[in-house]
Amino acid sequence: MSNMEFPAADLVDQTQDEELIGMDLLRACEAAALNVFHWVGQGDKNAADAAATDAIRGMLQLVDICGTCSIGEGIKDEAPGIFIGEKLGTWKPGSPEWSIAVDPIDGTTLTSKGLPGALSVIAAAKAGPDNPRALAAIPSVYVEKIAVGPRVREGTGSGRLGASVEQNLEIIALKLGKRIRDLVVCLLDRPRHEQLIRDIRRTGAAIRLIGDGDVAAAIAPSMPESNVDVYMGVGGSPEAVLAAAAIRCLGGEIMARMWPRDDKERKALEEQGHGELMRRVFTTNELASGEDVVFVATGITDNALLRGVSVNGHIAMTHSVVMRTHSRTVRYVKAFHDLTHKTIRLASQAGHTRL
Repeated sequence: MSNMEFPAADLVDQTQDEELIGMDLLRACEAAALNVFHWVGQGDKNAADAAATDAIRGMLQLVDICGTCSIGEGIKDEAPGIFIGEKLGTWKPGSPEWSIAVDPIDGTTLTSKGLPGALSVIAAAKAGPDNPRALAAIPSVYVEKIAVGPRVREGTGSGRLGASVEQNLEIIALKLGKRIRDLVVCLLDRPRHEQLIRDIRRTGAAIRLIGDGDVAAAIAPSMPESNVDVYMGVGGSPEAVLAAAAIRCLGGEIMARMWPRDDKERKALEEQGHGELMRRVFTTNELASGEDVVFVATGITDNALLRGVSVNGHIAMTHSVVMRTHSRTVRYVKAFHDLTHKTIRLASQAGHTRL
């Protein structure tokens, strides 16, 4: 065997490792969705979040990676969560380094009320010495966002933060070959969006308001047949990064800018040295900048992206999506879990448990 064959073999092994992480993250999201199923509609969002977090942390402890949490759920509402800087994976010598963003439940309130729209979400980006934090950690709780699909992103003029709603919708309509009144704009139903809603309605565009779950909503314009043309408004910073990971895989674009909630937060950000950063507009590639990005989600309750968990007798059914930037492959995974045999690993018990 010649010396030239070894690098080729190493490259194949590395590629296989990067492909396999998608399946590892898929199992973690499935476990979270299954473990939280019995909390759906029970009115306790923190208990539901704790159950999902316990399952994700437990499953990730089995994955042969050197993972570091860049974006952790629970920062803004002090709920149970996997936190920034936490080490995830086995950390065996030689294991690949990955930056991890996780939201065990995107839509905890929706889950507690049994409403549609909840997901379990993980994103991972290949890290390295030159880019140890491949998924951005934005210091503000919220960001202003605009997300569009691949057809709008192509070329120049895909819309921009700071422009008027009418200007942005004119550009998006032109790119999509639609009239403005035929566009569908998705945004969170929040008091802070009252003026934005009025501005959109003045253009004649249709509005789709959602209660929670803006990761799926921001991804929607990049998904074929989603019937959403653009996502706008203010939402969580971690959710923007998670959505950016998926949008990179799909070829769309999301732009985000820090949005301090009040003067107190603005002053605190300035004192922390983030004054210049508050004026910066982050692009998709800056929010999720790794050389290889993987996005995985499993439905908890039915939503625009995926169906939720359902149980028929002793069989539980989950619906998931796995995306990867390297190949631009989007896989939908429908799984049947026999609850008489199915076990998941919970971090709290340091071992597997029957569902």
